[in-house]
Amino acid sequence: MSTTSALKTATRSAAEIARGLGPILAERANASTDEDRYVADNMALLKTSGLVEAGVPRELGGGGADVDELAAMLRMLAYHCGSTGLAFAMHTHQVAVPAWRWKHQKAAAVEPLLKRIAGERILLLSSGGSDWIAGSGKAEKVEGGYRIAARKIFTSGAPTGDVLMTGAVLETDGEPPAVLHFGIPMTSPHVKVLDTWRALGMRGTGSHDVQIDGHVVPEAAVAMRRPAGEWNAGFHLIGTIAFPLIYAVYLGVAESARDIAIGLAQRKTPDPHAIGLTGRMETELTAARLAHEFMLAAVRLDTPSAETINSVMIGRQLVARHAIAAVEHAMELAGGAGFYRSAGLERRFRDIQAARYHPLRSGAQAEYTGSMALGLPVDRIF
Repeated sequence: MSTTSALKTATRSAAEIARGLGPILAERANASTDEDRYVADNMALLKTSGLVEAGVPRELGGGGADVDELAAMLRMLAYHCGSTGLAFAMHTHQVAVPAWRWKHQKAAAVEPLLKRIAGERILLLSSGGSDWIAGSGKAEKVEGGYRIAARKIFTSGAPTGDVLMTGAVLETDGEPPAVLHFGIPMTSPHVKVLDTWRALGMRGTGSHDVQIDGHVVPEAAVAMRRPAGEWNAGFHLIGTIAFPLIYAVYLGVAESARDIAIGLAQRKTPDPHAIGLTGRMETELTAARLAHEFMLAAVRLDTPSAETINSVMIGRQLVARHAIAAVEHAMELAGGAGFYRSAGLERRFRDIQAARYHPLRSGAQAEYTGSMALGLPVDRIF
C-alpha cells in the first residue's frame, strides 16, 4: 500500500485491519528463537498498514477511530502477539488523548502533533513506569527552557520510537514541586536507550530504560504543568482513556490462551474434570470481558473526572484478576501439552502476568475506591 493511509483508502476499520495482520504477527511470534528481540518488524508493519494514525481525527488526516475501535484493534493484535499489542497500546493512548482534546475541548494546541502522526507516522513512546502522578526526573530552569535529567523505565517501543511523551519535576524555592509535561525527540544526542529489558513476559515490547541527560526543552514546548503528587484534570483524562486501551491487550491475550487450551483439550475425550475446568475458564473470561466493557462505558461518558477514574480502575482490577485466572485455568485444562513452548500457551501465561503491574495497583485502587465511597479525598491516592 502507498503512503496513503489504509484507513482512508478502504472501508475497513482499525480492528479489521488488525485482524488481517494477525496471522503474520502470530507466525512471527511462533517462529521467534529469541523472545527478548524487540518486535521491530511488527511495528513497521503497523506503520505501513495505517494503524499508527488510526486514532487521529479524519479531519486531521487520520483514521478517525474512537476509543472503542482502538480497543478492539489492540485486543486483536494482542490475541496474536501480546508484545506487539502492548507496545502499540502505549503509542495508541498517546494519540487518543490529544484526539479527545481536539474533539471535545477544541484544543488547537494538539493539532500539530496529531497532523504529524498522520503525515509522518511517527511512533510515540510512553514511560508509565516513571511518569505517573508523582512524576520523576529533574527539570532545571535555564535560559529559554528547562534542562532535563531523568531515567525513564518501562518505555515500551523504545528501540523504534520517535518522540518520548514524558515529564520531569521542577523544584523552585518557596513553591511546591511541579511536574512539567513535554515531548522529547529520540534523536536528541542527550537521549540514550539502555538495554535493560529482560522480563518474565511481554519480552518483545522493547520496554527499555531511557536515559535523558541534559536535553533542553524550550519553554514553549511544555504542554502541561501540574502539582506533583496530585490528580488533576489532565491526568483524569489520561487515566480514563489510557487504561481501557492498555487492558484491551490483556483481554486479547486471555482470549488467545482460551482458544489454544480448547484446541488442546479437544484432542481427547474430555472427562468431568476437564469439562469443569473449561466452565471455570469460560466464566473467568466472561468476567474479564464484562469488566473491560465497564471501563469503556466510563470513556463514553466523555466527562473525565475522579469518578470516571474510579470506574476505570475498578475495571482495571477486575480485568487483570479474571484474565489471569482464565489463563491459569487454560494452562491446567491443556495439561502437559500446554507446558511445551511450541503450543504457545506458556508465552500467554507469562505475558498475562504483566497485567498486575500497571497503576493503580490493588492496594492503591482499593484505597481510592474506598475513600470515594466514604466521601473522603482521593486527589493524592495513586
